[in-house]
Amino acid sequence: MESGNENRVTLCEDGKYRWTYELNLYKNPTVFFLVWKIFFFVILGIFAFTIIFDAVEWGGFDFERILESLKFLGFFMIGMTVLTAFGYFLYAVMAGGKYTVEFEMDAKGVNHKQTDSQAKRARKVGKALFAGGIATGRFTTAGIGINSQRTEMYSDFEKTKKVKAYKRRNLIKVNAPFSHNQVYTANGDFEFVKEFIISHCPNLKNN
Repeated sequence: MESGNENRVTLCEDGKYRWTYELNLYKNPTVFFLVWKIFFFVILGIFAFTIIFDAVEWGGFDFERILESLKFLGFFMIGMTVLTAFGYFLYAVMAGGKYTVEFEMDAKGVNHKQTDSQAKRARKVGKALFAGGIATGRFTTAGIGINSQRTEMYSDFEKTKKVKAYKRRNLIKVNAPFSHNQVYTANGDFEFVKEFIISHCPNLKNN
């Protein structure tokens, strides 16, 4: 089931494929999952560092203390998830429930860019969420504000290591070191875009 309005992929005179996709932020949870994963790995990294630091300080691992820390981590993750959902909902409301993005693709790579009007709104929403999050101590909301201000990303197929397809979400993830792009397409173009990307990525690892 498609989760937004979109224009079909079109081959232009300059040899590049172009299309527009409008993601429904309420129906498609992809952006929420992305933000949640960012916070999850940051918190997990802090937790791991704390455990290692304690082990060095106390001369070994205290497993009872680790179990207590894991319980705390579990409750903390629940709270983080609630706050992230709250921040995401605010972002979705302020963004009008839509994430409109333009794609440009050729044999070298694919570019993901918000439309000019969407980009201006995203920057305003991002600044508002960041300021509100800092003022209220909701750092997940502030983090969503920072992340939402990024309006463009390019993936070089030569550097791409993994491509993952999620047809139910109309999503193709194009991942490279320090670059995780998200490509959205209509159902009718999904297989074409996926196969085009895969066939032009010479360095994929166990795709």
